[in-house]
Amino acid sequence: MRLDKYLKVSRLIKRRTVANEACDAGRVTVNDRVAKAGTDVKPNDRISITFGDKTVKVRVVSVAETVKKEEARDMYEVI
Repeated sequence: MRLDKYLKVSRLIKRRTVANEACDAGRVTVNDRVAKAGTDVKPNDRISITFGDKTVKVRVVSVAETVKKEEARDMYEVI
């Protein structure tokens, strides 16, 4: 699954366009490498997102095209 779509489906970032802009700005890394929006995301990947002066680090647990709001939190694990 594309990184920008994963960020939206997992609700780490609210909108896909915002996720796309964050990737383009270099604020998102996958496995310690700066990632583009089209980067493929797989289980056990480590994603780091910088929001201003705060950084969120998560490990991908599962990848799904669509999930309910309550189940979105099960897609990742905060490190």
